[in-house]
Amino acid sequence: MAGGRLPLLLKGRLAPHCHPSAARLGPFLALQSSSSSIHPRLAHRNARSYSTNPKEDPNAAAEKDAKGNKVKDWENNLDRRLEGFDDLPDRNFGLNQHIPFDAEFKEALKQVPWQFRAPIRYAFAYGSGVFPQSKPKGRVPTDEELRAIHPNAPAAIRRHQDGTPKMIDFIFGVSHTQHWHSLNMKQHRSHYSALASLGSGAVSYVQDKWGAGVYFNPYVVVNGILMKYGVVQLNTLEQDLTQWDTLYLAGRLQKPVKILRDDPQIRLANQMNLISALRTALLLLPPKFTEEELYATIAGISYLGDPRMALPTENPSKVKNIVGNNMANFRRLYMPLIETLPNVEYNDSGCNEKDWVWGDQSMKLVQDMDPIKRGNMVRRLPKAFRSRLYFQYQKKFAIPQLDFDKMMHESKTEDSVSFKRQEGGGFEQRIAQDDTEELQKYIRTVIKQTISWPATTQSLKGPITSGLTKTWRYLMEKRDKYRQGRAAEKAEAAADTADAADAAKADKAEIKEEEKK
Repeated sequence: MAGGRLPLLLKGRLAPHCHPSAARLGPFLALQSSSSSIHPRLAHRNARSYSTNPKEDPNAAAEKDAKGNKVKDWENNLDRRLEGFDDLPDRNFGLNQHIPFDAEFKEALKQVPWQFRAPIRYAFAYGSGVFPQSKPKGRVPTDEELRAIHPNAPAAIRRHQDGTPKMIDFIFGVSHTQHWHSLNMKQHRSHYSALASLGSGAVSYVQDKWGAGVYFNPYVVVNGILMKYGVVQLNTLEQDLTQWDTLYLAGRLQKPVKILRDDPQIRLANQMNLISALRTALLLLPPKFTEEELYATIAGISYLGDPRMALPTENPSKVKNIVGNNMANFRRLYMPLIETLPNVEYNDSGCNEKDWVWGDQSMKLVQDMDPIKRGNMVRRLPKAFRSRLYFQYQKKFAIPQLDFDKMMHESKTEDSVSFKRQEGGGFEQRIAQDDTEELQKYIRTVIKQTISWPATTQSLKGPITSGLTKTWRYLMEKRDKYRQGRAAEKAEAAADTADAADAAKADKAEIKEEEKK
């Protein structure tokens, strides 16, 4: 790191046991934009490069950076339209969203969007095909195994997929869905089901009006890679990231993804999504917790209320596998945000270990349960989600409708004043002080309300958008993953039981030896 200076992001803000050197954190924080050469610079120049409000003064509307330049309070300026990346609060803002990757694998993924003539403004790859959810098997798949999934995949795909080739999932953000599908259907008609015979208007209608606003084409081959791609209008994506209307795509972006094409407006919106996920998880957690518990809580948000988790079509250990095998990637995504919130910090002697930020060890954290700070977190939750939570507590606290409407009106007035920070009042503090189990129950209820219907309808439109054959294949693969997950759980439980039995025998033997003596 230039000049050996500790980044402003972390300088003096870590817990007593967490003061990693600049040399160790330099590579970790030097997250470069992998989508293009827009801003390939080190991300340590400004605390705002990553996150939100200054940790020392959480109620300040703005602060000054190391050069004395005034830094904007970006959370209160989400409605401002951005012309380019230079309009972001800082030229390195949000680079924590870009997970470092093997260069050849990244290039293989980046080439996929270029095979579509229809314009793609934002793209990312996600899922187990990109971020393995199990430990590497230590072998490269055979040519036969690889071709069974990827007919002619680049060598980088073979090396990355840890001995088990998998379909790779993509999301494409586009400006106008009907226009995009019209162009894409001319180039890739075989990607579509019979619905496309009704024209791009029918396809875009089903996409935008049913479910969560995403249209998936699964089991298609591009560049020799078996893939599934979902198409979403950028306005729909931005709305979900900032408001949590459905949490369908916001939930996916709360976990590590590989961004292949970036967009300044979506980067800004996704930073709001990430900080909101962190705040929600903190409201669900006790004063002391581990990184693994934090990331599992965040990763589990999008699965609450998802109908697939209630059916034998998904691995029951999915969240555990995602976090357990991607600890370092979750840390890269959320550590910069953790370090700027005023009420949470690392508190683990393990932070003194060399290169701990790259490892998989789960560190300990603590959070301040002060009702004012937690009330501020409630106040800064995404608008649609926050409204649902308020409604739950209106019923619980038996607040008359007129008083509640007046309170909501004042809240909207505060939202419209850009220079006024969103601070929790008496109502939010009362919510924050609610019994821990009660607060957790209401937050989980709101998450389920948000996700359940969009996720259900999105699944139901699968046979229409993908066709019956592909839908059946997808369900069978999910069923197999469920069975594998259940078998793994039983094997783990049996191993734990055997270990316990061996320990009991050893204890009995030791007692007998002592009695003989």
